[in-house]
Amino acid sequence: MHIGLDDTDSTKGGCTTYLAAVLIEKLEKFNVQFVDYPALIRLNPNVPWKTRGNGALCLRFTYASEFETQIKDTAMQLWEEHSAIKEKGTDPGIIFYKNREIPAELGAFSKKTETAIVTLKEGMALIKKLGAEAAGFNSCRGIIGAFAAIGETLDDDYTYELIAYRTKENLGTKRRVDEASIFEMDKLTQPCTFNNVDTEKGRVIITPRGPDPILFGIRGELAETVKKAFGLVKPLEAVERWVIFRSNQGTDAHLKHAQSLGTLEPYSSVIAKGVVSQNPRIVPLRHVIFSIKDESAEVDCAAYEPTGDLRKIARELIVGDSVEVYGAVHKATVSKPLTINLEKINIIDLEQQTLLENPLCPNCGKHLKSMGKNQGFRCEKCGGKYNNLRKKETVIPRSLKAGLYVTSTRSQRHLTKPLRRYGQEKLGANEKPMIKGWHSSLHEISAK
Repeated sequence: MHIGLDDTDSTKGGCTTYLAAVLIEKLEKFNVQFVDYPALIRLNPNVPWKTRGNGALCLRFTYASEFETQIKDTAMQLWEEHSAIKEKGTDPGIIFYKNREIPAELGAFSKKTETAIVTLKEGMALIKKLGAEAAGFNSCRGIIGAFAAIGETLDDDYTYELIAYRTKENLGTKRRVDEASIFEMDKLTQPCTFNNVDTEKGRVIITPRGPDPILFGIRGELAETVKKAFGLVKPLEAVERWVIFRSNQGTDAHLKHAQSLGTLEPYSSVIAKGVVSQNPRIVPLRHVIFSIKDESAEVDCAAYEPTGDLRKIARELIVGDSVEVYGAVHKATVSKPLTINLEKINIIDLEQQTLLENPLCPNCGKHLKSMGKNQGFRCEKCGGKYNNLRKKETVIPRSLKAGLYVTSTRSQRHLTKPLRRYGQEKLGANEKPMIKGWHSSLHEISAK
């Protein structure tokens, strides 16, 4: 059985990963055998109705048929208890799907939810066709994400995240974790963990700031790695439970290659090629905007202040540079054209930058003055006139180099692949057995 969950939280609190963590503990009472780590699937980060990270969850397990009703009832009860159905914008969904294999059309549906806008009508038609069971509250939009989480089997690249949760009495207070231990953990586990700290600002980024129950989350390449990293971090408050998830985070799963700039669609995330057509300009709040074009269209590209060094790179581009840009497409408004909000810039080729200067006087060595277009030059010092001289072209060395540049760690989206991951991508389905002790509850933690 596969159980998909989505959109149970609100801006005031809650977390669907926490619901999954509690459900794991409850299901073990029915002797289920998990066939994979719980899946944490980040969907299209550009949908306007997302709560925070737009993550959906899936639990996959085998079970004894006599427990099926109890399993579903337990899941439904927890789902209802943990869904903030009275809060605006919370549209929970839950799916039960009984099938050992995931059909190709469900896999394709999941991929679409990571890169584009999917309607509930599309989702419900496929649910009916495949014989899954679905329930939802309010607009029921969470049904889309719940089904997508089931269909994403992570047969391409994937990562892991160990999430530790807070006890109820600490919810709403400032998170207390020894920051020095996090910097040390990052040092000892790199490059096999990522996005632990922001080196530009010198601050920790594994601890969220919102009202959700997450104390911290450690992302890495292997389940063993994130568990080892967890042991290096020193929490200064009680950990209620922790779970290792397998995920599409840090894989660039949301990005699609655009055939041309003219085919860009709002709410999508793209990789698009073009030539810089307008030099970068600074707008209020220190954002950098430049334009690129191809044979089909011209679009703006925005490197906002939080992107850090990426903004500095964008400022150094000039007209004629050939680039490949990565980012979210924002629709045009009355005041702004279609814009790509940048996550990465791949500089393919740099235009040669030159400076034209008037020639030097052959007699006294002073720079000559132009007498007008095609009228030659004259020397203001010695009075000489020269019709056969031309302006001197000097190449200006550029500090910018070709290559890939990524937004600052603090502004990276969940799905953005950081530089630390390049070269560590996984190809093919996960065939390694699950590690022992991939989750633990407060009771087990206390006993240890």
